[in-house]
Amino acid sequence: MKNKKIVIIFTSLLIVILIGGYFVIKYVKGKKEEENITEEYIPQEEISEEQLRQTIVSLYFESKETKELTPEARLVDIKEIINNPYDKLVQLLIEGPKNDKNERIIPENTKINKSYMDDDCVVLDFSEEILNYNKDDKNLKNNLINSLVNTLTQLTEVNKVKILINGNETEDFNEAYTTNKQL
Repeated sequence: MKNKKIVIIFTSLLIVILIGGYFVIKYVKGKKEEENITEEYIPQEEISEEQLRQTIVSLYFESKETKELTPEARLVDIKEIINNPYDKLVQLLIEGPKNDKNERIIPENTKINKSYMDDDCVVLDFSEEILNYNKDDKNLKNNLINSLVNTLTQLTEVNKVKILINGNETEDFNEAYTTNKQL
């Protein structure tokens, strides 16, 4: 009889431990599932209207090391380029690169008198300072032209670039340039 009592107590204790263990495991699993529930991401700061109006453009400058054109990305407010994107992009090229590894390609003090579209060609009318590049360096002239062409042909309506000096054609820039043109 004593053995029967021990077996019953032991069995009862084992049942209580198993039932208790089951509930403990179920409770722990429930906590883990609560932790895994994804919550909606709420940004700490709302995106401002100014940030929504910005776009990235690529400007092409000459690398100081390789003397080849390299793109430089700039964040620009759409309001600044919406009315006359050609003037704004050329003005950014005139201002020069922000990256120390690149250098200005358009000569200093050059001004853009005006720019306009003629079919699929953007016509750029510069001041005579654009002619102040080193004419002995054929690569420099090519890079100057290609800098303008590569930068402006990012715009879907532009396929060619024509360069005028104070409203007139010159021997230095006497044709409409395209990205496919080998200079």
